[in-house]
Amino acid sequence: MQYRPEVDGLRTVAVIPVILFHAGFPLFSGGFVGVDIFFVISGYLITSIIYSELMAGKFSIVNFYERRARRILPALFFVLAACLPFAWLWLLPADTKGFAQSMVSVTLFGSNILFWLTSGYFDTATELKPLLHTWSLAVEEQYYVFFPLLLMLVWRAGKRVLLTVLALIGLASLVAAQLLVQDQPDLAFYLLPTRAWELLIGAFTAIYFTTGINARVTDAMRQLGSLTGCALIAMALLVYDKHTPFPSVYALAPTVGAALIILYATPATWAGRLLASKPLVFIGLISYSAYLWHQPLFAFARHRSLDEPSPHVFAALVAATLLLAFISWKYVEAPFRSRQAVSRTQVFRFGLAGSVLFAMIGVSGHLTQGFLTQRSTPEQVAVLQTAQPSPKRDACHTKGADYLKPEASCEYFNGKLEWAAFGDSHTITLAYAMAEKLQAQGMSLKHFSFSGCAPSFGTTLAEMPQCSKWTQETVNYIAHHPTIRHVIVSHRLYAQLSGVHELTYPHLPNEFSPAQQEQRWNALLAALRYFTANGKNVVLVLQVPELARPMDKLLFRAEDPRSDVVSVRRAWWDARSAWVKARLNQIPPGVRLVDPTGVFCDTENCYAARNGIAYYMDDNHLSLKGAELLADQVFQAAPVVHAQARH
Repeated sequence: MQYRPEVDGLRTVAVIPVILFHAGFPLFSGGFVGVDIFFVISGYLITSIIYSELMAGKFSIVNFYERRARRILPALFFVLAACLPFAWLWLLPADTKGFAQSMVSVTLFGSNILFWLTSGYFDTATELKPLLHTWSLAVEEQYYVFFPLLLMLVWRAGKRVLLTVLALIGLASLVAAQLLVQDQPDLAFYLLPTRAWELLIGAFTAIYFTTGINARVTDAMRQLGSLTGCALIAMALLVYDKHTPFPSVYALAPTVGAALIILYATPATWAGRLLASKPLVFIGLISYSAYLWHQPLFAFARHRSLDEPSPHVFAALVAATLLLAFISWKYVEAPFRSRQAVSRTQVFRFGLAGSVLFAMIGVSGHLTQGFLTQRSTPEQVAVLQTAQPSPKRDACHTKGADYLKPEASCEYFNGKLEWAAFGDSHTITLAYAMAEKLQAQGMSLKHFSFSGCAPSFGTTLAEMPQCSKWTQETVNYIAHHPTIRHVIVSHRLYAQLSGVHELTYPHLPNEFSPAQQEQRWNALLAALRYFTANGKNVVLVLQVPELARPMDKLLFRAEDPRSDVVSVRRAWWDARSAWVKARLNQIPPGVRLVDPTGVFCDTENCYAARNGIAYYMDDNHLSLKGAELLADQVFQAAPVVHAQARH
């Protein structure tokens, strides 16, 4: 293939926004689309090589995988090795276990599957996973297991059949992405079947250059095509954000934009000259190593700090990313690409040995719970063992399009059904703790919770339509249930109205517009009114205080884990809850309020653990021990509730 410097420049356009996006800089709110640009570039380059070798009758599957091994493995293994000491020193056992699992999946090129399976509501924040970014490598390598074999199989049937087969696969992949992005967003994001169409856009771009059509394209058309490609990518980088359904038809903008640049950007076009400039080409050359380095640096920095690192820290980390990328490109990537320096046999032996070594380390970390006993004291382990979730969390909590219908929701335990607990994931442990106390009185409780579901009764939240649908069905079911008399409503309300705190603490989040806040708040009031209008005794449980960092991180940093472990300052929590507290007079008459602040905070601090008991299981969900304390307060909220629980 003739070297095209503008393609290396396009790599820069892909990698820099990804890095800045993951660093939290607001310049490129859609910086994540850089990965999609990479997919198109990869599809173009690999297809160009395979297609030309098939046309010449020289294609070898062994040669193909040798090239992939030389390209991917040396820098990848170098970064994995560099991560190990920092994972041991800085990660908590639970995070070390996750890191170990991801290291095994990386060696098997299955990390996209692992992150899909572990991307639930209670999983570690994605920003804290050092190897999260390897999901895209896994997608590519899975694609290149099947793609060469498919080309070899269909090749003899002719170009028309080949193009038809590839077009049908690409169309099916795009349709699947569009259909699944709302109901199964994690599956749509991580897995090959919904990403293959992006690589196939690159493949069609490569095949286009073999048709002779390109020779008939005028300079004006190249100018227009390449500028259009730049505009599409710029629009995606600047307009898209984390709320954009992705991948879906929205991903057509950066992928088609990348294809247009590859097709039409030449040294004679403005876009081609810009992309072929020396600074962009240089960064493009080291872009693979830069992509590998950035996420571990950012994730370890976030683990190391209780607060989100400052922009100055991230700016230094971006510079460190590029420096490390240059070093690994020059001294690791380049030598392994030379057949004179490293033979084919050596490459395959290196790949096998490295894969086995890192897989063994990863399996050890998984089996030992992140080397728990080697890296913790008996006191820490004892307190950590109290940070237990509800045993019914997985079975009775619901989410997505295939959610549990209200009539199929869990009922705890045997007894007269008079109680219901309704809300999002903050309902889970509270429902179970209350049910355990009610069991002794011969009463049962029905549990209704939907993951991350904001109040939406009487309205539809465009950003979470399945949540809204579940809410309508569930509120109606509870309101008209003949035996349910008491309804406990519990949401992560402040997060649903203002945004999650994990990436802004100690600053307050401000994620939603005033209109969105009012929509969600009014929906909550509507549900409360509907319950009371149908004769239910309603207790609204305000949100429990959040932690500065997850429970285990605070615990392992505490001087004495058996004493008081502070989570946040009371002043911060009061500011966090101020929006709702100013509107409590709007709560419908007859609804009893429970504010957990009094249970978990004093006048100075809020606490994650006290007297050797962990109140939380992560950074915002109560443990069973914490939920038991809150359940006692709920039972005291209303005389009728208190009397029933007591008698």
